[in-house]
Amino acid sequence: MESPFLHISREDWLIEGEHFFVIRDKYPVSEGHLLIISKAMRRDYFSLTGEEKAELPAMIDKAAALLEGEGPDGWNIGMNCGDAGGQTVFHFHCHVIPRYKGDMEDPRGGVRHAVAGKGYY
Repeated sequence: MESPFLHISREDWLIEGEHFFVIRDKYPVSEGHLLIISKAMRRDYFSLTGEEKAELPAMIDKAAALLEGEGPDGWNIGMNCGDAGGQTVFHFHCHVIPRYKGDMEDPRGGVRHAVAGKGYY
């Protein structure tokens, strides 16, 4: 299956780095949800080169800075890797999801709730 990310117009790129570009998520889970996408076809985080992995933290910072004016109260940053990890588009992308007070009744545990019933401790 061909990656839908290969057909994103450069006009939709909000930020561009050497190895990545940033867009608004087409199906946002919160206002401002962004995706950092690899320019080269890479399956997931574990397929990135060392150079790409080295650039990724700076891209996350740039994505967050882009949204600071929108007033997020917190963040979820995540990557789904492999079928069992919930990945559905097999082209590397990192979600940068701004969170807002009151957007969930009880956000404690965050990504720990990726597996039903396992988030509470």
